[in-house]
Amino acid sequence: MTGYAAILLAGGAARRMGGVDKPARAVGGRPMLHRVLDAVADADQRIVVGSSGPLPRGVRTAREEPPGGGPVAATAAGLALLDPGTTTVAVLAADLPLLTTAAVAELRRALAACHSRDDPPPALDAAAAGPEDAPATAGPEDAPATARSEDVPAAVGPEDAPVTWRETLDDRSAALACYVDGDGRRQHLCALWQVPALRSALDRLAATRGGSLDGAPVRGLLADVAVREVSWSGSGPPPWFDCDTDEDVRRAEEWTR
Repeated sequence: MTGYAAILLAGGAARRMGGVDKPARAVGGRPMLHRVLDAVADADQRIVVGSSGPLPRGVRTAREEPPGGGPVAATAAGLALLDPGTTTVAVLAADLPLLTTAAVAELRRALAACHSRDDPPPALDAAAAGPEDAPATAGPEDAPATARSEDVPAAVGPEDAPVTWRETLDDRSAALACYVDGDGRRQHLCALWQVPALRSALDRLAATRGGSLDGAPVRGLLADVAVREVSWSGSGPPPWFDCDTDEDVRRAEEWTR
């Protein structure tokens, strides 16, 4: 048991695709949802929130409340199913067909490094990335010991790419690690969270909205939260590339050839 889990957000209206079941769209001959599930095959738990269809054995399902309540409500629904010993959880959109196990491993290593006494302090950048529109694709105790850097598998394979880490608050205890694109925009639904921090962030956000997470923006979770930003600088496709349109699906198909 690694204490690592994954929540995949598979709801959303897919209006720019005519309302189809977007995560079920095939890229490289396989549904996008299943490609994302493959990228987190080493997780202790894999939870899909929203419409999903047939799933591999052992994958659990949940539904956000209310249905169609958005990615934050979906994240809360998935979090409710986590085993008590879970320390970290990947929160991922289900339309990331280019995501790989190696890319997720980089997030795990980046977050673990924040809490390792043996690693040097992260480089700090006072200028936080600008706000990003909440993606429309996903519709949705005491903290156990944090995983050590050496417990996280190293990323291997041809898809590996050098990464750069930076933390946006001056401390060693980032609540999450997430990718940022070339323009510095955080990819909130390609992220890895410390579970206690995510629970607290959801509770704080709900408290500002009368107890409801219906329609809450993903970036609202990051208020007063230390973020380890991870830049992917390889020549391959960005792991956070999501498919919102038919043209996006065509581009992803080209990258998988």
